[in-house]
Amino acid sequence: MERFVYADNAATTKISKPVLDAMLPYLTEEYGNPSSLYRFGNQAKRAIEKARKEVADVLNADPFEIIFTAGGTEADNWVKEIMRSLKNKGKNHFITSAVEHHALIHSAQRLEKEGFEVTYIPVDREGQINPEDIKKAIRPETGLVSIMFANNEIGTIHPIKEIGAICREAGVLFHTDAVQAAGHIKIDVKEMNIDMLSLSAHKFHGPKGTGAFYCRRGIALNSLIDGGAQERGKRAGTENVAGIVGLGTAIRIANEEMEETTKRVSAMRDRLIDGILEKIPQCRLNGPRENRLPGNCNISFLGIEGESLLLRLDLAGIAASSGSACASSSLDPSHVLLAIGLPHEVAHGSVRLSLSDFNTEEDVDYILEKLPEIVSTLRSMSPLWEAMQKGEVSYDL
Repeated sequence: MERFVYADNAATTKISKPVLDAMLPYLTEEYGNPSSLYRFGNQAKRAIEKARKEVADVLNADPFEIIFTAGGTEADNWVKEIMRSLKNKGKNHFITSAVEHHALIHSAQRLEKEGFEVTYIPVDREGQINPEDIKKAIRPETGLVSIMFANNEIGTIHPIKEIGAICREAGVLFHTDAVQAAGHIKIDVKEMNIDMLSLSAHKFHGPKGTGAFYCRRGIALNSLIDGGAQERGKRAGTENVAGIVGLGTAIRIANEEMEETTKRVSAMRDRLIDGILEKIPQCRLNGPRENRLPGNCNISFLGIEGESLLLRLDLAGIAASSGSACASSSLDPSHVLLAIGLPHEVAHGSVRLSLSDFNTEEDVDYILEKLPEIVSTLRSMSPLWEAMQKGEVSYDL
């Protein structure tokens, strides 16, 4: 192996040294239980509250409105509890989009099984939601709208402020899955009319297994996990102190360095996209050129399968993904790529390359060197590619 390039930062990021350094004392010396009354436990409790304020400051929220979770998926699952609590008020209609993370899609499907009505808002060819579609979908029995801030597969950033304003005017609660956006895009929950928000530390160089749920003060929130008084009685269980400290540190650093990081990572992303489209024929960028997550590059290559492409990339020392990490073992094409109108055969030949501030220009050079060779090799063995060259099969990109 000549070198290793990690290009799957949308799945998870490398923990940064300042974050690790902040966490270590709470794994070794400061290991007290934060629910204890003695000084040793109080030190851990103070560390949690410091992290809570760090998260709140980045979101322009009140620390009281931040609840720590085991990650973004757990936080997303709170939408089910919100809808269940609204049902006795005649609010049995839930609105989400066709391109949400599986944490939301599966939650919506669970609600449907429980008798709730669910509307899935469609997207255009770039994965963009039209806020007017949400406005038209809202009805008197609508209790909650949940639209992701930015798509985890194709990087499309949605008009969250506009959607939030529509929901606020209609008197409907608005939740956004900001797992891909937090730490990469400026978020102001007040300005954007966001009532609830989910985020996860490992998407911005924090630890895995730690996330947060923002819930605007005044919203009735049922307990997600029973068994203790932790997190205002909403999520029982001894807190992951080191993880929470890491989350607070990571989001504070990401926010402080966001402007510089976004500029550098976006430039690498654009060079990667341009290089792929220039060097490899018959391929398609999924998602918009503008209004896109800084590090996201999702490309469909005609005539090949994504799984074979990923294996070849791995052999070349490049870690990438076929889309959502939570669905990487599935043989079905991405629901996001199908939602933007790609045929199954085209969706199957897609790869997501996602960069972070740990990547370098040399990483981009290496991908642009190896990827065209791999695609060419796979196409030389592909019956579908052969049929396309003969004109027997064609696809509109």
